[in-house]
Amino acid sequence: VPLVESGGGLVQPGDSLKLSCAASGGTLPYGIGWFRRAPGKEREGVSCINRASRMTFYDDSVKGRFTISVDNAKNTVFLQMNSLKPEDTAVYYCAAVPCDVQGMGTSQDWGQGTQVTVSS
Repeated sequence: VPLVESGGGLVQPGDSLKLSCAASGGTLPYGIGWFRRAPGKEREGVSCINRASRMTFYDDSVKGRFTISVDNAKNTVFLQMNSLKPEDTAVYYCAAVPCDVQGMGTSQDWGQGTQVTVSS
């Protein structure tokens, strides 16, 4: 099922953004992960959720600032990002991946992503 990201934008340090990942024309996979790719860097996993068990995982770089959630009725996964920092600047992607409290898998299937820019 194609996943479509939205909600990115240009914000100042300390601001918040809420990203959405919607299943287009189908049901969300059980495991959904958010990833990001900053300029000149490799894509990295940020957070994931297993929508059946509600288990979540967060990379240390975002723990305490980002919150992942799922609305099964809307077939959408959200990433609430608070206290944003310039180093959070990246293109954010969502993908179907295995997810548990110990970590998240990766994917070879990527959408267009949504740009998040944190700058004063």
